Amino acid sequence: MGESAAELYTTKADYAYLQVKELILAGRLAPGSVIPQARLARDIGISTTPLREALRRLKSEGLVELDAHRDARVAPLAAEEARDLLELRRSLDPLAVALAAERRTKADIAAMRAAHEGLEPLPGNPAYEQLVAHRRFHAALYSASHNDLLIQTLDSLWDKADRYRRLALEVERGQAARDRKAAEHEALLEYVIAGDAESAAEVMREHIDTSLGAQAAWRLRKHQQDEVDA
Repeated sequence: MGESAAELYTTKADYAYLQVKELILAGRLAPGSVIPQARLARDIGISTTPLREALRRLKSEGLVELDAHRDARVAPLAAEEARDLLELRRSLDPLAVALAAERRTKADIAAMRAAHEGLEPLPGNPAYEQLVAHRRFHAALYSASHNDLLIQTLDSLWDKADRYRRLALEVERGQAARDRKAAEHEALLEYVIAGDAESAAEVMREHIDTSLGAQAAWRLRKHQQDEVDA
């Protein structure tokens, strides 16, 4: 008899972590929704014990909330968190690509080109694989900075940021906006490869200021203000 999917991982908790994380980032477990632990464990093919371990790990990453009664919810989206993510990325992403332009190696260039090949701006309701491809390109840029603390910090922000990207994509982007993002990705790649740190940082600042994360922060802030004014 062949191994189950869970048995192919180091631990069942690792498998559960990846499965639940994908459900959250793909939007199949919605922000603020209750996580049906018994049913989810059955669907994944594990017991509730490794699932609880996975949920604790996701809590440490800010994707899940656990209360004293062992109930679990997907962490809700918040205007303050969207703002915080945007502020961090406005500072750290331009720094990362500037350093990448100064420090990139031949291996980095190959990795960035491979990650960029076939990359397209995120559509409405993106598949998990499309989010992964988007992350892979940015991660290749970050990796070329050769600043481990910076790379780790930006990587730790990405999963949270993906949930806000999905919120922004509930409003369909026009082709002009999609083309603009594709052009920015192309420019980032070219400037980093060319060693032009200043231009790479400038494009990245514009990329963040007009990003899906920025749009989500604006929408949540407006919604919050509308509730105050109501």
